[in-house]
Amino acid sequence: MTLIFSPDKYGTLLAQYQPKPITTEAENERAIAIAQELEHRVYLTQEEETLLELLLVLIEQFEEENYPIPEGSPHDILKHLMIENNLKQEDLIGIIGSRGVVSEVVNGKRSISKNQAKTLAQFFHVEVSLFIK
Repeated sequence: MTLIFSPDKYGTLLAQYQPKPITTEAENERAIAIAQELEHRVYLTQEEETLLELLLVLIEQFEEENYPIPEGSPHDILKHLMIENNLKQEDLIGIIGSRGVVSEVVNGKRSISKNQAKTLAQFFHVEVSLFIK
């Protein structure tokens, strides 16, 4: 069965929801609520799927402009991952080196080597590029 996109039905959806570039937090919250409502439906028409895609683009654009994620140094990322995983320096002994090496790496006194970056990426299940600058 081939679904046919109906410009008339899409036009009705656009008139109902009136999506536009998001400029305020309230507009962002409204767009998120509509997107979540659409995402939780069991079945979406092609027109609803198109509206959802549009809303997600608008939400992403607003959030990238208003909530940029600063790039952290490899050491900052390591510290963040340790906090998120409730780990202490001692937990990395034997994974990236001895007690002294771990202390120096975590505290930014020693750069993270390529081998340590690979090991950390595997350990935390993240991209190795997070640990290499």
